[in-house]
Amino acid sequence: MRPAGSELPPLEIPLTRTLIVAGAIASRDYQDVHHDPGSARDKGSPDVFMNILTTNGLVGRYITDHFGPTAVLRKVAIRLGVPNYPGDTMVLTGRIEEVDGDTATVRVVGANGLGTHVTGTVTVTVPEEARP
Repeated sequence: MRPAGSELPPLEIPLTRTLIVAGAIASRDYQDVHHDPGSARDKGSPDVFMNILTTNGLVGRYITDHFGPTAVLRKVAIRLGVPNYPGDTMVLTGRIEEVDGDTATVRVVGANGLGTHVTGTVTVTVPEEARP
């Protein structure tokens, strides 16, 4: 496990309309603002936008992509900021804040062209026998 203070490599995620709509459907979030551009505009948004469950899943993916297939997410705590709209890119970055044996706490930030979309912390365990 890398030491506290280590930076994770960034992950760029293209924010396609398909990703936004598919994430909403997969998480059974049928609110029209996540799949219907007309309804989103009627409610004051310029377009459909990503739901929090999709963002949460992408944060989890970012961590498990870095720590490997045996990584176990113990806690994910996120807060949303600006929306993720189609046509933009979200860049996830992370910094290991604390390491305790086989468990790390990682600070994660996801930003897009409008600013910070998500901030949070993830606690992840990587069994020692699975580490290189």
